[in-house]
Amino acid sequence: MKRRLTIHARLFLGFGATLAVAGMLMVAVIYLAIRFIPSYELGEPGPVSSTTPLAHDTVAPEFADYARTIEVRSKEDVWATVLTASVAALAVVVSAGLAAGWVVSRRSLAPIRAVGRATERAAAGDLGHRINASGPADEIKRLADGFDAMLTRLERSFDAHRRFAANASHELMTPLATQRAILQVATPDMFDEVVSMLVESNERNIAVVTALLDLAATEHAIGDGDSVALDALAAEAVAALAAEAATAGVTVEVDVDGECEVTGSAELLRMLLMNLLRNAIAYNVDGGQATVAVYRHDDSVILEVDNTGPNVDPATVDRLFEPFHRLAGRVSGPRHGHGLGLAIVRAVAVAHGAGLTAEANPEGGMTVLVRLR
Repeated sequence: MKRRLTIHARLFLGFGATLAVAGMLMVAVIYLAIRFIPSYELGEPGPVSSTTPLAHDTVAPEFADYARTIEVRSKEDVWATVLTASVAALAVVVSAGLAAGWVVSRRSLAPIRAVGRATERAAAGDLGHRINASGPADEIKRLADGFDAMLTRLERSFDAHRRFAANASHELMTPLATQRAILQVATPDMFDEVVSMLVESNERNIAVVTALLDLAATEHAIGDGDSVALDALAAEAVAALAAEAATAGVTVEVDVDGECEVTGSAELLRMLLMNLLRNAIAYNVDGGQATVAVYRHDDSVILEVDNTGPNVDPATVDRLFEPFHRLAGRVSGPRHGHGLGLAIVRAVAVAHGAGLTAEANPEGGMTVLVRLR
């Protein structure tokens, strides 16, 4: 594999080469000026013999006319000539250096200008623009690629937040519209029935708001955290949901490999376990199974929740962790909750710096892995 020079190395070599060429150019200009331009009459002042050739008669023909205007008869004349020639050479070198520096810096900083334009467009709300920098993999290209990656993540995040806001509004608006319809058609003799329906609708609103608050709370950092026995939390979660699993006809098993302690928030990890297990029970079949396993692997603690159930499209697995999204689409039934369980799971995992992966099982159901430290 060909090793490419970094932008720092290329600028260093480029400026070094420019300096070397400029130095040689300056030496050449001074040498040529002192060698060929002046006539050297360094003898004592006095009459010049007609048979004595003048210095300017021996210079190169192309400089003969100019040589007649410059005659050096003393050291002071030599120094003055050298000074004049040096200043002229300096002017030539500075002009050439400025021109070369302008071209080199403009070409080198072109990706930076592209990043600036992309930043302005992103600030104006255009997150779809990408720099797509080309050239060697130097510092500037890595900066441009990193900026493109950031824009991609921001675009996905904003899209997810827009979907979240739209879905949350729908979930909260539906019970309110139902309550208004009930009140509009209610008659005095329907009092008990209306109260029952309003209470049920109000409970649904409370449940949605509570889930939203739980989701928001898990997005904050947990600090250093405490030492939490994840194996004990798993056993507690299975015991707490035993009745719910029995009602759904699902057998839940727990497989704990010794003591598995992690650092984090016991309350948030309990929430993660409960939501994973509820999801494994709700999206299952009568007579199905769900398994909660906790074990060590290398320097991590793995929480694995596996369940049977309907087939899951592998292409939609990642979207299941978005708020208000579930296998059948939008939330529509009380058994399947409000579509926030797996979103809370992901938020808790992110808050703990844990790895979260999920994959569809070939025979149906899904396996979720959480890697904690």
